[in-house]
Amino acid sequence: MKFLVFGSLNIDRTYTVLHLVQPGETLAATQMNLYCGGKGFNQAVALARAGAEVSFAGAVGEDGDMLADALIAEGIDTKHLLRLPGATGHAVIQVDAEGRNSILILAGANGAITVEDVERTLLDFGPGDMVVLQNEISCVAEIIRQAKSRGMIVALNPSPCDTRAISYDLALVDYLLINEGEGGTISGCAREEDILPTLHQRYPHLKVVLTLGERGALYLDTDGSIRKTDAYRVQAVDTTAAGDTFTGYFLSRLYETGDSGAALRTAAVASGISVSRPGASPSIPRLPEVLEAEAAW
Repeated sequence: MKFLVFGSLNIDRTYTVLHLVQPGETLAATQMNLYCGGKGFNQAVALARAGAEVSFAGAVGEDGDMLADALIAEGIDTKHLLRLPGATGHAVIQVDAEGRNSILILAGANGAITVEDVERTLLDFGPGDMVVLQNEISCVAEIIRQAKSRGMIVALNPSPCDTRAISYDLALVDYLLINEGEGGTISGCAREEDILPTLHQRYPHLKVVLTLGERGALYLDTDGSIRKTDAYRVQAVDTTAAGDTFTGYFLSRLYETGDSGAALRTAAVASGISVSRPGASPSIPRLPEVLEAEAAW
């Protein structure tokens, strides 16, 4: 089985602030760091550090060498990485004293992926391979459709959860990975406890991971059963890549072990470790550290 992350690549400018800036306010940052990021990049790194064989498809601009080099350094196949004229996608991230964040994104090259690019990329993948998607690039609906027609397993993290994300055909998706806010938007449910039953009723084939922050995570299987894990408690420093770390570790460990409960627990530990460190991809732990922490939990 091969994992294909078809997703976003961003240059993250992360500013440390006392509190998240308010409308009309000018606020002095105490520090700025430059990181490789984007939800696609982060999830690919998490998959690779969890032990999966990963290919990456996406696009960078003329300033994207640092991202391409970082993927290669993680052992990720960049055969399908496009280099386009113009700017790479980038994000401006505020992180406050409690580890909370606020993120502004410019799509850049992420928004210039075409249907033809999708067709060329997916020629190298087929039945049993998994495509992992977010909502930070163009042509996501087309990737879902084409991947499914080729017999691939489709995993979707519809973040950021905007009107475009709501339009995706979940009948073609195998794994949906969401937090409680995204779950409420996609299901139309005001109450958190209604999200999973509603999604199961509408899409009985769909496997759903619902992350709940400090309250852990839930996994809904196709038979309607739900598994749960507690959160791995840490002192929060930066939550930027927590969800991406969870996604990558859960999918990798699920297909390594075949045990959704074990995958859920390992993903919770990996995500917790990431929250205890600054930065997006630099905070994502490697598998030996995660397994050691899980054994002691």
